[in-house]
Formats: sequence, structure tokens, C-alpha cells
Amino acid sequence: MTEVLFFHLQSRPLEQVLPTILDRALSRGQKVVIEVSSSERASVLDDHLWTYADDSFLPHVMASESDAATNPVVLTTQAHNPNAAQVRICADGVRIPDALQDYERVVLIFDGDDPDALAAAREDWKAVRATGATASYWQQDETGRWEKKA
Repeated sequence: MTEVLFFHLQSRPLEQVLPTILDRALSRGQKVVIEVSSSERASVLDDHLWTYADDSFLPHVMASESDAATNPVVLTTQAHNPNAAQVRICADGVRIPDALQDYERVVLIFDGDDPDALAAAREDWKAVRATGATASYWQQDETGRWEKKA
């Protein structure tokens, strides 16, 4: 059964938490697809993942690139799975997909300071719980550490 994780951002933005989440998935041998709401946002994340640390980078491509199917991390703005990923990350206003069964893990990362994002995450939480899928809710503390709330 699919595991669904809800990450409530408060003290650190997506750009700071995404590399850690991706590193963990890649260390488990999992492929990842990251869906965001616009091509502009995907482009920003694309640039960031190449330069977020002086001594590291995350191998990734945009879904429009010809070799997307063979890459471990793909950025997209569509509800598809171009690299047969086991992990789907939904961020920047993207909702949890209906096809949970297509993934081992689905991660929703949302801005806790945005009332619309918070309301959407609550709706998604209820919908996921209604399916019987395993769900956990994580919230950042003031230092950026994750605390499991549910």
C-alpha cells in the first residue's frame, strides 16, 4: 500500500527541504517525479538542484527532455510519471494524485503560511485517510526540524 507523507513548511522553504528528501529517496534506490504548478517554478527548482551545495548536486531533468525516462529525478508540471518513479512529490500547490497505487510513496509539501494551501492539504489528508492508505503529517518547528504530528 502507498505511504503518503504531508510536509507542512513553516520555517524553511521548499528549496531548502527538497534536496534532503530527494537524497533520501535516491539512497533507497527509488526514482522520483516532482510535480509543480508552473514551468517557471520547475525551471527555478531545476537551477536550484544543480547548485544548492558547492560539493553536491542532484541528477535530474525536466520532463520535456528526451532522456527523462532514464533519469532518477524528473521535474514536471503534469500528472504523469515519465521515469516510472516509485516516489511522487507534489509541491507548489499541486494536489495529491488520484492514482496513489502507482507509487510506493507520495509526498505533499505545502506552505503552512498560505491559507489556501493549508485548506487543500486538509482536504487531501481526509481523502487519503478515507482510502485507507498510510498517512503521516510532519510539521517544521522554528529551527526547521521535522516533528511528526499525526
